[in-house]
Amino acid sequence: MKYLLMIYSDEKAYGARSPEDQKRGYEAYMAYTEALKKANAFLASDRLQPTTTATTVRVANGKTQVLNGPYIETKEQLGGYYMIEAPDLDAALAWAASRSGASIM
Repeated sequence: MKYLLMIYSDEKAYGARSPEDQKRGYEAYMAYTEALKKANAFLASDRLQPTTTATTVRVANGKTQVLNGPYIETKEQLGGYYMIEAPDLDAALAWAASRSGASIM
């Protein structure tokens, strides 16, 4: 069964981290990705662009509205995802728990 692990983070806090701390975070994600691959659980992953590049599209009363930026403000932003293959929800939850910042869908 396929599961989507969504990675939420505070993009402002990430930008304020030192280059060394950012590198450690990147290396942790690469190690997590490698563990998923070795377990044959990895299907796909990607990092998303900052919310400042977002465009929101809504359809109301048959009319399309295009808005610059995210439409809502939140403390955390969806920063990326992992699409994994797992035999069941318990296995997917175990993968999500081993990577902080991920929620599961």
